[in-house]
Amino acid sequence: MDITYPPEAEQYRASIRELLESNLPDDWKGIGALPGAEQDEFLKSWRKVLSDNDLLAVSLPREYGGGGLSDIEQVVLNEELMRLGVPEGTENDTLGIKLLCNTMAVLGTEEQKEYFIPRTLSGEISWCQGYSEPEAGSDLAGLRTRAVLDGDEWVINGQKTWTSAGSSANWIFAICRTDATAVKHKGLSFLLVPMDQPGVEVRPIINAAGYTAFNEVFFTDARTAAANVLGEVNGGWHTTNTLLGFERGVRATTDAVRFGREVDRLIELARERGLTSDPHIRQELTWCWQRVQTMRFRGYRALTRLLEGGRPGTDGSFSKIYWAEFFQRYTEIGLEILGLEALTPEGQGNNGILVTPQPGTENSSRCWDDIALYSRAATIYGGSSQIQRNIIGEQLLGLPKEPRLDSGPFQEIGRRKSA
Repeated sequence: MDITYPPEAEQYRASIRELLESNLPDDWKGIGALPGAEQDEFLKSWRKVLSDNDLLAVSLPREYGGGGLSDIEQVVLNEELMRLGVPEGTENDTLGIKLLCNTMAVLGTEEQKEYFIPRTLSGEISWCQGYSEPEAGSDLAGLRTRAVLDGDEWVINGQKTWTSAGSSANWIFAICRTDATAVKHKGLSFLLVPMDQPGVEVRPIINAAGYTAFNEVFFTDARTAAANVLGEVNGGWHTTNTLLGFERGVRATTDAVRFGREVDRLIELARERGLTSDPHIRQELTWCWQRVQTMRFRGYRALTRLLEGGRPGTDGSFSKIYWAEFFQRYTEIGLEILGLEALTPEGQGNNGILVTPQPGTENSSRCWDDIALYSRAATIYGGSSQIQRNIIGEQLLGLPKEPRLDSGPFQEIGRRKSA
Protein backbone atom coordinates (compact mmCIF):
# COMPACT_ATOMS: atom_id res chain seq x y z
CA MET A 1 0.00 0.00 0.00
CA ASP A 2 1.22 3.50 -0.87
CA ILE A 3 -0.25 6.43 1.09
CA THR A 4 1.62 9.13 -0.84
CA TYR A 5 0.52 10.59 -4.15
CA PRO A 6 3.06 11.01 -6.96
CA PRO A 7 4.39 14.57 -7.54
CA GLU A 8 2.41 14.99 -10.76
CA ALA A 9 -0.81 14.12 -8.92
CA GLU A 10 -0.10 16.77 -6.27
CA GLN A 11 0.64 19.31 -9.01
CA TYR A 12 -2.70 18.45 -10.56
CA ARG A 13 -4.34 18.84 -7.13
CA ALA A 14 -2.90 22.34 -6.73
CA SER A 15 -4.11 23.45 -10.16
CA ILE A 16 -7.57 21.94 -9.60
CA ARG A 17 -7.88 23.52 -6.16
CA GLU A 18 -7.05 26.95 -7.60
CA LEU A 19 -9.51 26.53 -10.47
CA LEU A 20 -12.37 25.33 -8.27
CA GLU A 21 -11.89 27.94 -5.58
CA SER A 22 -11.73 30.74 -8.14
CA ASN A 23 -15.21 29.76 -9.37
CA LEU A 24 -16.83 29.75 -5.92
CA PRO A 25 -18.06 32.71 -3.85
CA ASP A 26 -15.65 34.03 -1.20
CA ASP A 27 -18.07 33.09 1.58
CA TRP A 28 -18.68 29.57 0.26
CA LYS A 29 -19.67 27.11 3.00
CA GLY A 30 -20.94 24.23 0.87
CA ILE A 31 -23.96 23.61 -1.31
CA GLY A 32 -26.01 22.55 1.72
CA ALA A 33 -25.93 26.14 3.01
CA LEU A 34 -28.03 27.28 0.03
CA PRO A 35 -31.86 27.18 0.10
CA GLY A 36 -33.38 24.31 -1.92
CA ALA A 37 -34.29 26.37 -5.01
CA GLU A 38 -30.86 28.01 -5.08
CA GLN A 39 -29.21 24.60 -4.86
CA ASP A 40 -30.86 23.57 -8.12
CA GLU A 41 -29.72 26.76 -9.86
CA PHE A 42 -26.20 26.43 -8.48
CA LEU A 43 -26.01 22.82 -9.63
CA LYS A 44 -26.82 23.83 -13.22
CA SER A 45 -24.21 26.59 -13.26
CA TRP A 46 -21.62 24.41 -11.51
CA ARG A 47 -22.09 21.62 -14.03
CA LYS A 48 -21.24 24.15 -16.76
CA VAL A 49 -18.06 25.13 -14.88
CA LEU A 50 -17.01 21.49 -14.74
CA SER A 51 -17.93 20.90 -18.38
CA ASP A 52 -16.12 24.03 -19.63
CA ASN A 53 -12.96 22.88 -17.85
CA ASP A 54 -13.13 19.21 -18.97
CA LEU A 55 -13.79 18.04 -15.40
CA LEU A 56 -17.00 16.07 -15.87
CA ALA A 57 -15.13 13.02 -17.13
CA VAL A 58 -11.41 13.50 -16.64
CA SER A 59 -10.50 9.82 -17.13
CA LEU A 60 -12.58 9.16 -20.26
CA PRO A 61 -10.72 9.11 -23.62
CA ARG A 62 -10.44 12.48 -25.36
CA GLU A 63 -11.89 11.15 -28.60
CA TYR A 64 -15.25 10.76 -26.87
CA GLY A 65 -15.17 14.12 -25.06
CA GLY A 66 -13.36 13.11 -21.86
CA GLY A 67 -10.22 14.56 -20.29
CA GLY A 68 -7.95 11.69 -21.30
CA LEU A 69 -6.26 11.56 -17.90
CA SER A 70 -5.64 8.61 -15.57
CA ASP A 71 -7.53 7.21 -12.60
CA ILE A 72 -5.29 9.07 -10.13
CA GLU A 73 -6.42 12.46 -11.51
CA GLN A 74 -10.04 11.33 -11.19
CA VAL A 75 -9.48 10.39 -7.55
CA VAL A 76 -7.70 13.70 -6.80
CA LEU A 77 -10.55 15.64 -8.42
CA ASN A 78 -13.13 13.69 -6.39
CA GLU A 79 -11.25 14.47 -3.18
CA GLU A 80 -11.07 18.19 -3.94
CA LEU A 81 -14.74 18.41 -4.87
CA MET A 82 -15.61 16.61 -1.63
CA ARG A 83 -13.33 18.89 0.38
CA LEU A 84 -14.98 22.04 -1.01
CA GLY A 85 -18.51 20.73 -0.61
CA VAL A 86 -19.41 20.90 -4.29
CA PRO A 87 -20.90 18.09 -6.39
CA GLU A 88 -19.29 16.16 -9.24
CA GLY A 89 -22.40 16.98 -11.26
CA THR A 90 -25.97 15.80 -10.88
CA GLU A 91 -26.96 12.39 -9.55
CA ASN A 92 -27.77 11.45 -13.14
CA ASP A 93 -24.17 12.42 -14.04
CA THR A 94 -22.77 10.07 -11.41
CA LEU A 95 -24.77 7.20 -12.88
CA GLY A 96 -24.30 8.18 -16.51
CA ILE A 97 -20.72 9.46 -16.63
CA LYS A 98 -18.80 7.91 -13.74
CA LEU A 99 -20.43 4.49 -14.11
CA LEU A 100 -22.04 3.91 -17.50
CA CYS A 101 -19.69 5.90 -19.77
CA ASN A 102 -16.59 4.38 -18.17
CA THR A 103 -18.11 0.94 -18.65
CA MET A 104 -19.03 1.79 -22.23
CA ALA A 105 -15.46 2.92 -22.94
CA VAL A 106 -14.35 -0.62 -22.05
CA LEU A 107 -17.18 -2.79 -23.41
CA GLY A 108 -19.15 -0.66 -25.85
CA THR A 109 -19.12 -0.72 -29.64
CA GLU A 110 -17.64 2.24 -31.50
CA GLU A 111 -21.15 3.26 -32.54
CA GLN A 112 -22.31 3.25 -28.90
CA LYS A 113 -19.31 5.27 -27.73
CA GLU A 114 -19.65 7.86 -30.47
CA TYR A 115 -23.38 8.28 -29.92
CA PHE A 116 -23.95 7.98 -26.17
CA ILE A 117 -20.83 9.37 -24.50
CA PRO A 118 -20.81 12.89 -26.05
CA ARG A 119 -24.57 13.25 -25.53
CA THR A 120 -24.25 12.15 -21.91
CA LEU A 121 -21.47 14.66 -21.29
CA SER A 122 -23.50 17.46 -22.88
CA GLY A 123 -26.54 16.60 -20.74
CA GLU A 124 -28.74 15.78 -23.73
CA ILE A 125 -29.01 12.21 -22.40
CA SER A 126 -29.57 11.78 -18.67
CA TRP A 127 -29.32 8.30 -17.10
CA CYS A 128 -30.77 6.29 -14.24
CA GLN A 129 -29.98 2.69 -13.22
CA GLY A 130 -32.45 -0.17 -13.57
CA TYR A 131 -31.09 -2.97 -11.39
CA SER A 132 -33.19 -3.90 -8.34
CA GLU A 133 -36.65 -5.44 -8.60
CA PRO A 134 -39.27 -6.35 -5.97
CA GLU A 135 -38.00 -9.95 -5.87
CA ALA A 136 -34.39 -9.26 -6.91
CA GLY A 137 -32.50 -6.92 -4.62
CA SER A 138 -29.44 -8.50 -3.04
CA ASP A 139 -30.04 -11.54 -5.26
CA LEU A 140 -29.90 -9.38 -8.39
CA ALA A 141 -29.44 -12.34 -10.73
CA GLY A 142 -32.96 -13.48 -9.81
CA LEU A 143 -34.52 -10.57 -11.71
CA ARG A 144 -37.63 -11.23 -13.82
CA THR A 145 -37.87 -8.24 -16.19
CA ARG A 146 -37.94 -9.84 -19.65
CA ALA A 147 -36.65 -8.60 -22.99
CA VAL A 148 -37.61 -10.43 -26.18
CA LEU A 149 -36.10 -9.67 -29.58
CA ASP A 150 -38.73 -8.61 -32.11
CA GLY A 151 -37.05 -7.93 -35.43
CA ASP A 152 -34.60 -5.09 -34.87
CA GLU A 153 -35.95 -4.14 -31.43
CA TRP A 154 -36.09 -5.53 -27.90
CA VAL A 155 -39.54 -5.59 -26.29
CA ILE A 156 -39.31 -5.17 -22.50
CA ASN A 157 -41.84 -6.05 -19.78
CA GLY A 158 -41.30 -5.92 -16.03
CA GLN A 159 -40.54 -3.61 -13.13
CA LYS A 160 -37.53 -1.97 -11.50
CA THR A 161 -37.57 -0.41 -8.04
CA TRP A 162 -35.45 1.89 -5.84
CA THR A 163 -34.45 3.72 -9.03
CA SER A 164 -32.53 6.80 -7.90
CA ALA A 165 -32.94 9.91 -10.08
CA GLY A 166 -35.47 8.06 -12.24
CA SER A 167 -37.79 11.06 -12.46
CA SER A 168 -35.05 13.27 -13.95
CA ALA A 169 -33.69 10.75 -16.47
CA ASN A 170 -34.61 10.23 -20.11
CA TRP A 171 -32.65 6.96 -20.54
CA ILE A 172 -32.23 3.96 -18.25
CA PHE A 173 -29.61 1.19 -18.33
CA ALA A 174 -31.51 -1.92 -17.30
CA ILE A 175 -30.53 -5.55 -16.77
CA CYS A 176 -33.14 -7.81 -18.37
CA ARG A 177 -33.61 -11.54 -18.74
CA THR A 178 -33.15 -12.48 -22.38
CA ASP A 179 -32.80 -16.28 -22.01
CA ALA A 180 -34.90 -18.05 -19.38
CA THR A 181 -33.48 -21.45 -20.40
CA ALA A 182 -30.01 -20.51 -19.11
CA VAL A 183 -28.91 -20.49 -15.45
CA LYS A 184 -29.91 -17.26 -13.80
CA HIS A 185 -26.55 -15.44 -14.07
CA LYS A 186 -26.08 -16.39 -17.73
CA GLY A 187 -29.35 -15.36 -19.38
CA LEU A 188 -29.12 -11.61 -18.69
CA SER A 189 -28.45 -8.69 -21.03
CA PHE A 190 -27.56 -5.07 -20.24
CA LEU A 191 -29.91 -2.86 -22.27
CA LEU A 192 -29.91 0.90 -22.92
CA VAL A 193 -33.55 1.99 -23.00
CA PRO A 194 -35.13 5.38 -23.85
CA MET A 195 -37.66 6.41 -21.19
CA ASP A 196 -39.56 8.95 -23.27
CA GLN A 197 -42.00 6.41 -24.70
CA PRO A 198 -45.52 5.19 -23.78
CA GLY A 199 -44.24 1.84 -22.49
CA VAL A 200 -42.22 3.33 -19.60
CA GLU A 201 -43.90 4.67 -16.43
CA VAL A 202 -42.05 6.23 -13.49
CA ARG A 203 -43.70 6.35 -10.06
CA PRO A 204 -42.07 8.09 -7.06
CA ILE A 205 -41.50 6.25 -3.77
CA ILE A 206 -41.76 8.24 -0.52
CA ASN A 207 -39.13 7.17 2.01
CA ALA A 208 -39.39 7.17 5.82
CA ALA A 209 -38.07 10.74 6.03
CA GLY A 210 -40.80 11.96 3.67
CA TYR A 211 -38.67 12.47 0.55
CA THR A 212 -39.06 11.06 -2.96
CA ALA A 213 -35.43 10.33 -3.75
CA PHE A 214 -36.10 7.14 -5.70
CA ASN A 215 -38.76 5.61 -7.90
CA GLU A 216 -40.38 2.54 -9.41
CA VAL A 217 -40.09 2.07 -13.17
CA PHE A 218 -42.61 -0.08 -15.05
CA PHE A 219 -42.03 -1.46 -18.56
CA THR A 220 -45.06 -2.44 -20.63
CA ASP A 221 -44.02 -3.45 -24.14
CA ALA A 222 -41.30 -0.82 -24.00
CA ARG A 223 -38.86 -0.91 -26.90
CA THR A 224 -35.23 -0.24 -27.61
CA ALA A 225 -33.03 -0.92 -30.64
CA ALA A 226 -31.46 -4.36 -30.96
CA ALA A 227 -28.04 -2.67 -31.06
CA ASN A 228 -28.58 -1.11 -27.62
CA VAL A 229 -27.00 -4.01 -25.72
CA LEU A 230 -23.87 -3.01 -23.81
CA GLY A 231 -21.53 -5.99 -23.89
CA GLU A 232 -22.66 -9.36 -25.17
CA VAL A 233 -26.25 -10.60 -25.47
CA ASN A 234 -26.75 -12.86 -22.42
CA GLY A 235 -23.48 -11.47 -21.06
CA GLY A 236 -25.08 -8.78 -18.93
CA TRP A 237 -23.73 -10.15 -15.66
CA HIS A 238 -20.18 -9.34 -16.77
CA THR A 239 -21.22 -5.83 -17.84
CA THR A 240 -22.98 -5.31 -14.51
CA ASN A 241 -19.93 -6.28 -12.48
CA THR A 242 -17.67 -4.13 -14.65
CA LEU A 243 -19.88 -1.13 -13.87
CA LEU A 244 -19.86 -1.93 -10.14
CA GLY A 245 -16.06 -2.01 -10.26
CA PHE A 246 -16.05 1.60 -11.49
CA GLU A 247 -18.46 2.54 -8.69
CA ARG A 248 -16.10 1.17 -6.05
CA GLY A 249 -13.02 2.68 -7.70
CA VAL A 250 -14.21 6.29 -7.83
CA ARG A 251 -15.12 6.15 -4.11
CA ALA A 252 -11.81 4.63 -3.02
CA THR A 253 -10.68 7.59 -0.90
CA THR A 254 -13.71 9.87 -0.67
CA ASP A 255 -15.72 7.79 1.80
CA ALA A 256 -13.23 8.70 4.53
CA VAL A 257 -13.48 12.39 3.62
CA ARG A 258 -17.26 12.32 3.63
CA PHE A 259 -17.69 10.36 6.85
CA GLY A 260 -14.85 12.29 8.50
CA ARG A 261 -16.86 15.44 7.95
CA GLU A 262 -19.81 13.73 9.61
CA VAL A 263 -17.70 12.91 12.68
CA ASP A 264 -16.77 16.61 12.86
CA ARG A 265 -20.51 17.44 12.84
CA LEU A 266 -21.10 14.86 15.54
CA ILE A 267 -18.36 16.34 17.75
CA GLU A 268 -19.79 19.82 17.25
CA LEU A 269 -23.25 18.55 18.19
CA ALA A 270 -21.85 17.13 21.43
CA ARG A 271 -19.90 20.33 22.12
CA GLU A 272 -23.01 22.51 21.66
CA ARG A 273 -24.80 20.42 24.29
CA GLY A 274 -21.91 20.31 26.74
CA LEU A 275 -21.37 16.55 26.40
CA THR A 276 -17.75 16.36 25.24
CA SER A 277 -16.63 15.64 28.82
CA ASP A 278 -19.14 12.82 29.27
CA PRO A 279 -17.05 9.57 29.41
CA HIS A 280 -19.57 7.53 27.41
CA ILE A 281 -19.96 10.15 24.67
CA ARG A 282 -16.19 10.66 24.48
CA GLN A 283 -15.72 6.91 24.02
CA GLU A 284 -18.32 6.85 21.24
CA LEU A 285 -16.75 9.82 19.46
CA THR A 286 -13.32 8.21 19.72
CA TRP A 287 -14.73 5.01 18.20
CA CYS A 288 -16.12 7.03 15.27
CA TRP A 289 -12.79 8.81 14.69
CA GLN A 290 -10.89 5.50 14.74
CA ARG A 291 -13.27 3.93 12.22
CA VAL A 292 -12.85 6.83 9.80
CA GLN A 293 -9.05 6.54 10.02
CA THR A 294 -9.34 2.84 9.21
CA MET A 295 -11.63 3.74 6.33
CA ARG A 296 -9.01 6.20 5.06
CA PHE A 297 -6.20 3.65 5.02
CA ARG A 298 -8.44 1.01 3.47
CA GLY A 299 -9.14 3.57 0.76
CA TYR A 300 -5.44 4.04 0.12
CA ARG A 301 -5.02 0.28 -0.21
CA ALA A 302 -7.93 0.05 -2.65
CA LEU A 303 -6.51 2.95 -4.67
CA THR A 304 -3.08 1.33 -4.80
CA ARG A 305 -4.65 -1.88 -6.07
CA LEU A 306 -6.70 0.03 -8.64
CA LEU A 307 -3.65 1.88 -9.98
CA GLU A 308 -1.80 -1.43 -10.26
CA GLY A 309 -4.57 -2.80 -12.46
CA GLY A 310 -6.27 -4.92 -9.81
CA ARG A 311 -9.99 -5.54 -9.43
CA PRO A 312 -12.06 -4.88 -6.28
CA GLY A 313 -13.09 -8.52 -5.68
CA THR A 314 -14.16 -9.43 -2.15
CA ASP A 315 -12.57 -6.24 -0.81
CA GLY A 316 -15.63 -4.40 -2.05
CA SER A 317 -17.77 -6.55 0.26
CA PHE A 318 -15.58 -5.64 3.24
CA SER A 319 -15.92 -1.94 2.42
CA LYS A 320 -19.70 -2.15 1.98
CA ILE A 321 -20.19 -3.78 5.39
CA TYR A 322 -17.73 -1.40 7.02
CA TRP A 323 -19.21 1.91 5.93
CA ALA A 324 -22.86 0.75 6.08
CA GLU A 325 -22.62 -0.38 9.69
CA PHE A 326 -20.61 2.72 10.60
CA PHE A 327 -23.33 4.86 8.99
CA GLN A 328 -25.97 3.33 11.26
CA ARG A 329 -23.83 3.54 14.40
CA TYR A 330 -22.78 7.18 14.12
CA THR A 331 -26.33 8.35 13.40
CA GLU A 332 -27.54 6.45 16.47
CA ILE A 333 -24.91 8.32 18.50
CA GLY A 334 -26.22 11.57 17.05
CA LEU A 335 -29.73 10.74 18.25
CA GLU A 336 -28.35 9.76 21.66
CA ILE A 337 -26.67 13.17 21.96
CA LEU A 338 -29.90 14.92 20.94
CA GLY A 339 -31.95 13.00 23.48
CA LEU A 340 -35.56 14.21 23.61
CA GLU A 341 -34.79 16.80 20.91
CA ALA A 342 -34.80 13.94 18.42
CA LEU A 343 -38.51 13.40 19.11
CA THR A 344 -39.40 17.00 18.17
CA PRO A 345 -36.99 17.76 15.30
CA GLU A 346 -36.46 21.32 14.16
CA GLY A 347 -34.41 23.16 11.55
CA GLN A 348 -33.18 22.25 8.07
CA GLY A 349 -33.61 18.66 6.98
CA ASN A 350 -31.46 16.58 4.66
CA ASN A 351 -33.28 17.79 1.50
CA GLY A 352 -33.77 14.27 0.19
CA ILE A 353 -30.05 13.44 0.01
CA LEU A 354 -29.76 9.68 0.27
CA VAL A 355 -26.65 9.36 2.44
CA THR A 356 -24.73 12.09 4.30
CA PRO A 357 -25.89 15.72 4.22
CA GLN A 358 -24.41 18.15 1.75
CA PRO A 359 -21.58 20.24 3.28
CA GLY A 360 -22.97 23.42 4.76
CA THR A 361 -26.26 21.82 5.84
CA GLU A 362 -27.47 23.04 9.23
CA ASN A 363 -26.40 20.76 12.08
CA SER A 364 -30.02 20.46 13.17
CA SER A 365 -32.07 17.85 14.95
CA ARG A 366 -34.23 17.44 11.83
CA CYS A 367 -31.18 16.69 9.69
CA TRP A 368 -29.97 14.06 12.18
CA ASP A 369 -33.44 12.51 12.23
CA ASP A 370 -33.47 12.35 8.42
CA ILE A 371 -30.10 10.65 8.05
CA ALA A 372 -30.79 8.27 10.95
CA LEU A 373 -33.96 7.12 9.21
CA TYR A 374 -32.18 6.63 5.92
CA SER A 375 -29.23 4.86 7.55
CA ARG A 376 -31.49 1.92 8.42
CA ALA A 377 -31.45 0.95 4.74
CA ALA A 378 -27.64 1.07 4.44
CA THR A 379 -27.17 -2.58 5.39
CA ILE A 380 -29.76 -3.62 2.78
CA TYR A 381 -29.25 -1.60 -0.40
CA GLY A 382 -26.25 -2.27 -2.61
CA GLY A 383 -26.18 -5.86 -1.39
CA SER A 384 -27.27 -6.67 2.16
CA SER A 385 -24.68 -7.28 4.88
CA GLN A 386 -25.74 -10.95 4.98
CA ILE A 387 -25.02 -11.32 1.25
CA GLN A 388 -21.67 -9.52 1.63
CA ARG A 389 -20.67 -11.87 4.44
CA ASN A 390 -21.61 -14.86 2.28
CA ILE A 391 -19.36 -13.51 -0.48
CA ILE A 392 -16.46 -13.08 1.95
CA GLY A 393 -17.00 -16.52 3.47
CA GLU A 394 -17.33 -18.41 0.20
CA GLN A 395 -14.90 -16.52 -2.05
CA LEU A 396 -12.19 -15.45 0.40
CA LEU A 397 -12.32 -17.91 3.30
CA GLY A 398 -13.30 -20.93 1.21
CA LEU A 399 -16.22 -21.87 3.45
CA PRO A 400 -18.85 -24.31 2.11
CA LYS A 401 -21.51 -22.66 -0.01
CA GLU A 402 -25.07 -22.53 1.22
CA PRO A 403 -27.46 -25.11 -0.31
CA ARG A 404 -29.17 -23.61 -3.37
CA LEU A 405 -32.60 -24.10 -4.86
CA ASP A 406 -31.91 -21.81 -7.82
CA SER A 407 -29.44 -23.80 -9.92
CA GLY A 408 -30.29 -24.99 -13.41
CA PRO A 409 -32.48 -23.19 -16.00
CA PHE A 410 -34.05 -20.01 -14.60
CA GLN A 411 -37.52 -20.95 -15.84
CA GLU A 412 -37.45 -24.06 -13.60
CA ILE A 413 -36.63 -22.20 -10.36
CA GLY A 414 -40.15 -21.10 -9.51
CA ARG A 415 -41.55 -24.58 -10.17
CA ARG A 416 -39.05 -26.22 -7.81
CA LYS A 417 -39.68 -23.69 -5.03
CA SER A 418 -43.44 -24.22 -5.21
CA ALA A 419 -43.21 -28.00 -5.40
